[in-house]
Amino acid sequence: MRPAAAADPQLLGAAFEAAISSRSPRLGRAAHARALRLLSPGLPPFICAHLVNLYSKLDLPAAAASALASDPNPTVVSFTAFISGAAQHARPLAALSAFAAMLRVGLRPNDFTFPSAFKAAACAPPRCSTVGPQIHALALRFGYLPGDPFVSCAAMDMYFKTGCLGLARRLFEEMPNRNVIAWNAVMTNAVIDGRPLETFKAYFGLREAGGMPNVVSVCAFFNACAGAMFLSLGEQFHGFVVTCGFDMDVSVSNAMVDFYGKCRCAGKARAVFDGMRVRNSVSWCSMIVAYAQHGAEEDALAVYMGARNTGEEPTDFMVSSVLTTCAGLLGLNFGRALHAVAVRSCIDANIFVASALVDMYGKCGGVEDAEQVFLDMPERNLVTWNAMIGGYAHIGDAQNALAVFDAMIRSGGTSPNHITLVNVITACSRGGLTKDGYELFDTMRERFGVEPRTEHYACVVDLLGRAGMEERAYEIIQRMPMRPSISVWGALLGACKMHGKTELGRIASEKLFELDPQDSGNHVLLSNMLASAGRWAEATDVRKEMKNVGIKKEPGCSWITWKNVVHVFYAKDTKHDRNSEIQALLAKLKKQMQASGYMPDTQYSLYDVEEEEKETEVFQHSEKLALAFGLIHIPPSVPIRITKNLRICVDCHRAFKFVSGIVGREIIVRDNNRFHYFKQFECSCKDYW
Repeated sequence: MRPAAAADPQLLGAAFEAAISSRSPRLGRAAHARALRLLSPGLPPFICAHLVNLYSKLDLPAAAASALASDPNPTVVSFTAFISGAAQHARPLAALSAFAAMLRVGLRPNDFTFPSAFKAAACAPPRCSTVGPQIHALALRFGYLPGDPFVSCAAMDMYFKTGCLGLARRLFEEMPNRNVIAWNAVMTNAVIDGRPLETFKAYFGLREAGGMPNVVSVCAFFNACAGAMFLSLGEQFHGFVVTCGFDMDVSVSNAMVDFYGKCRCAGKARAVFDGMRVRNSVSWCSMIVAYAQHGAEEDALAVYMGARNTGEEPTDFMVSSVLTTCAGLLGLNFGRALHAVAVRSCIDANIFVASALVDMYGKCGGVEDAEQVFLDMPERNLVTWNAMIGGYAHIGDAQNALAVFDAMIRSGGTSPNHITLVNVITACSRGGLTKDGYELFDTMRERFGVEPRTEHYACVVDLLGRAGMEERAYEIIQRMPMRPSISVWGALLGACKMHGKTELGRIASEKLFELDPQDSGNHVLLSNMLASAGRWAEATDVRKEMKNVGIKKEPGCSWITWKNVVHVFYAKDTKHDRNSEIQALLAKLKKQMQASGYMPDTQYSLYDVEEEEKETEVFQHSEKLALAFGLIHIPPSVPIRITKNLRICVDCHRAFKFVSGIVGREIIVRDNNRFHYFKQFECSCKDYW
């Protein structure tokens, strides 16, 4: 490039624009350096404005502020570029400060400045609540309101977002010419605020006024249908969208996938997804979430793998969605692989990704990994705190759960919600801290302004029941201000089984049968409770009743993953190709355990048969078969991780403690209730489960 041409501000301006369009800070800084070399000692105002715009749009706030400060005579264009960039990247205070500085030097805001200033005021902290109306007054004084539709829409949007609905509606009514942008502002804000009916009203108002909806209008309508669960209306609108050709737009297709997903129609969401000619990261994320809302975690994970196989770069929303959706499905190794993806993509510090990582590690039993992510986070939100407390609750570590809860309260920036308190009370229940858990439940309304919900009552019933205070738990149920749920009565029945309170357990089971007569688990729990009390005839009657009404017991199974292959075992399973080795090892372990003082716990065996037969039966439980497989194949340095679809039985729990000490292995079991860490003859649950 010839020096004269290289110094041409127009060419330098084109270089700056190229850096913006390619999102390349490196290219932008190179163009900046060349401008300094060629145009020093002072850069012309045209270049200064370009630099402010460059660094603002690339979200480099320090460089943008430096570029603005280095301009001896900043123009409205420079200030507007800075304000726009700061507002766009959620730095409202910087934007508003620049707006004030602009006024102090005597510059008059224009029709581009005001919308950016209103955008900044919309997301400013509460202490700046008067700034928006002040900017509104300035816009009136300079004649931009109510005549300018873009300024009017920005002001209206600001009032919607700050909760001043009356002022927003008045601005809308005063607009002399309402364009589609104004109608869209009403629709989208109504969706955000959870007012779908107002979205429908605005949409039909637009049509009655002779206006034609655009992509934003269509997306808002689908979002409103999703929020209201209006499947039929959304399906009819889908037909209109196809007729008008809006379905060719990727944003509209994404909105349709999201709509069908939220209406629990994963198949229809998939049909839209498969018909898309072009997909972006939002498309993949919407399909992942649609499957998640349908309870199809495996399909959600398959969509993520499909996105990666097509070369789609992982985004913070995609990774956090997969982690949140599939936390219960992921093994720890796959979860760590996703963590590595987040690190490589430089999104691991994102608060949503980091919070999802804490949640995933907690649900996969990797609490130490969760702690590390939690401690490394530069900032935390309520989801983060809840995930860490929940991770401790999963393993019954009440002391650490309470410590994190106390740290959250002391931080002063986050107040607990109902999920927080469920997690803490659950941790206290599983950790045996009955007094702490009950005091929290008893004072949650006064201390934190959180009204107890059915899930809190279920937690406190479980808390008291584990401590052997079933009668007190029953009294609390009788005083509940709402109808007790399945989880409440289920907690009481579980406690009655644990402590042999047969008559109270009968009451709980009858309530459960009324609420969900087809749930086999409650019938089996009652039958087991009666069997453990030696009431064989009644236990058999319960089983016969199940058979007569067609209720099938969910079969218990356990699985273990080794070398990316999942090995599934059922009770008395002899089909595994290593069955002979498994049975030989179990026989050997049984002798070793008995030599160490182990006695099989057969109190929950259902039938009045010989004790020797009961002992043989309990030693063929699915989790014991999985354990034997793990001991045969998994190296001694690697913990054995077993998952079970039902709660681990008393005998298997006792046996695993013995095995952990005899063979010197760490055994981790995740049942449908919690994690159990067995090591050196002890379990992390301290026999509370």
